[in-house]
Amino acid sequence: MLFPGVKEQLDIIVGNTVEIISVVELEQKLLQSLKTGQPLKIKLGADPSRPDLHLGHSVVLRKLREFQDLGHEAILIIGDFTAMIGDPSGKSKTRPQLSAEEARENGLSYFEQASKILDPEKATICYNADWLGAMKFADVVRLSSHYTVARMLERDDFERRYRAQEPISIHEFLYPLAQGMDSVHLKNDVELGGTDQKFNLLVGRDLQREYGITPQVCITMPLLVGTAGVEKMSKSLGNAICFNDSPADMYGKVLSIPDTLIETYCKLVVPQGEESVTNILDQIIEDPRTAKRLLAKKIVALYSSEAEAEGAESHFDQVFIHKKAPENIELFLFDPEPTAGTSITITSSDFSLPLIDILVTIGAATSKSDARRMIQQKSVLVDERKIEEIAECIELSIEPKIIRAGKRRFFKVAVKKTF
Repeated sequence: MLFPGVKEQLDIIVGNTVEIISVVELEQKLLQSLKTGQPLKIKLGADPSRPDLHLGHSVVLRKLREFQDLGHEAILIIGDFTAMIGDPSGKSKTRPQLSAEEARENGLSYFEQASKILDPEKATICYNADWLGAMKFADVVRLSSHYTVARMLERDDFERRYRAQEPISIHEFLYPLAQGMDSVHLKNDVELGGTDQKFNLLVGRDLQREYGITPQVCITMPLLVGTAGVEKMSKSLGNAICFNDSPADMYGKVLSIPDTLIETYCKLVVPQGEESVTNILDQIIEDPRTAKRLLAKKIVALYSSEAEAEGAESHFDQVFIHKKAPENIELFLFDPEPTAGTSITITSSDFSLPLIDILVTIGAATSKSDARRMIQQKSVLVDERKIEEIAECIELSIEPKIIRAGKRRFFKVAVKKTF
């Protein structure tokens, strides 16, 4: 297979990276690949602790796509086995473990979502339960003999917890070893990860050497800061922009990021080399609002389409600038129970329900407690009237009412006609 020259490949690969261990070894691997015509194996692991990918994941996925475009083999590992352990990276306490069923279920949609960035025809998808689940206890003991407790405690989060006398479960020590065994099994040449994965990547490098395999090159990528502009993007922190967000939600969330993050998002989230990136960067100083709108449209287009990006912008302008409800709102019809042996004709206001029940039924809230929280935060409006009483009942009729939940979610509710 024909590959670009080593220098040309390196110029692309080093872009946006934080650290490469080591550049010299990477150059040697690229040179060998060029001589033999064999692509390098590039590994990226993702634990399905949650079912959604977000723009934070896109940073490392785009690097994997760059390797694909250079002709190398992309290997995406769904960590259905390691998710049952729970990655302790950056955690101040033991991470909850997932069941095998939960891990596999969350992993089902990962490839489909990742394919919004990767070329699915040129990607290999693996589940690490296929080999880690087959290991016997003797294999685990043998694996554990390759690492000491002292070396594990060199890891920042373990060291902090140890000094603070916070519990560290033995199974957490097994996580980096299990991830390292992925590299031993695959014999990959390069592993990608965020900066919080550096320790795990280095363990994989060490274990490959222990098992007589040429050590992988480790490449770490920056962690994308979430929409609040403080902590790294995470769905559990409520600051994430997910691949599967609706175009309107994605557009609005991008507009909510601080102006100071526009350039970072441009460089890490949008494919480099596109003219649109230059246009956005040119606008940042003179007109950050326009720059952010261009960025929001670009990101929506990447995960949906140009047409849906235009629609998301129009939706935002109508709702937040012109203060009007969107035109196409899904209608939820409530069917009152008729009196036995009779039929009921709903006229105007003879049917009411607790607002909490309505919010849960239409999907605006995930539970009654979630609905109460939304009302307490004064984020629920009915026909533009802010609701402040948790126990309030809403009178429904055949004429739809518009419920607004939060900043961007609208619902129409009405009573179904009965004759």
